[in-house]
Amino acid sequence: MLRNLFAFLSGGLFGAGLLVSGMTDTTKVQGWLDVFGDWDPTLAFVLGGAILPMAITWHLSTGRARAILGSEFPGRPAPKLGHNLVIGSVLFGMGWGLVGLCPGPAIASLSWGGTGGLVFLAAMVAGMMIAPGVRTRIDRIAAAT
Repeated sequence: MLRNLFAFLSGGLFGAGLLVSGMTDTTKVQGWLDVFGDWDPTLAFVLGGAILPMAITWHLSTGRARAILGSEFPGRPAPKLGHNLVIGSVLFGMGWGLVGLCPGPAIASLSWGGTGGLVFLAAMVAGMMIAPGVRTRIDRIAAAT
């Protein structure tokens, strides 16, 4: 029960942060990405505001086996730059640049009923459904070369 309460509060705080920071405003996000045009640097504060508490949390959790609520910390991922990471990053960046939304802000933007968010969410779900098959095919191609 306590775990669900913390999940609810964390999700609500995250959604409120996305809304207040402007991450759910597609024009603000596209302005951040338009470096050679009408660039809007204000989302740099969002990035800094996310990095600082995360760095503190990583420092405080170093050497601990379990989180405060009892779950285990995930292991560090292997520092491997592979084709899956590159292709996934390119697709994520293309979607973010074209639409101005990524998954978290897209879900948060559904609360005010925008059709653009619904279309993005439908496309995201479709992409998640076809991704395993595409990944298997890419892995086979990469193994053959």
